Amino acid sequence: MQRKTLTVQEVADYLGVHQDTIYTMVRQKQIPHFRVRRRIFFNQNTIDAWIEKQETMIVREAI
Repeated sequence: MQRKTLTVQEVADYLGVHQDTIYTMVRQKQIPHFRVRRRIFFNQNTIDAWIEKQETMIVREAI
C-alpha cells in the first residue's frame, strides 16, 4: 500500500481550512500527525480515516 505524506499546508488545502487551524489542531492533539524533528507531517490514509471517524461521530450525535 502506497503511503502519501502531507505537509501542514497540504492538509490545510485538503480540508479547506487555514494552516493556522491545522497548527492549532496539532497543538491540541485533535488531528493525527507525526513529527520529523520540528517538522509536522500527516499520512493521507490516516487523515482520510480521521475524516470518516469525524463524520460518523456527527451522525451519531444527531440521532
